[in-house]
Amino acid sequence: MFDTKTIDDIASRLAGAVPPGFNNLKDDLEKNFHAILQTVLGKLDLVTREEFEVQKMVLAKTRSKLEELEKRVADMEPQVLSPEDK
Repeated sequence: MFDTKTIDDIASRLAGAVPPGFNNLKDDLEKNFHAILQTVLGKLDLVTREEFEVQKMVLAKTRSKLEELEKRVADMEPQVLSPEDK
């Protein structure tokens, strides 16, 4: 999901946003931010971009096939339905 580099970058940015008066706590905060981010992001039910793109392609193919089948059914209905059903 999220690689360590991304989590490190986010934790570093958060620690960098700490007011200058708390610089002595910056390293500890960055470690805590890292741990919290890793825990929270690990609990999320996320997919990778690659998995998302694969599912997007599958959905597009399925949608195309469904449209094709709907057209075929619509073309066959007049042949199958009796005059009273129309």
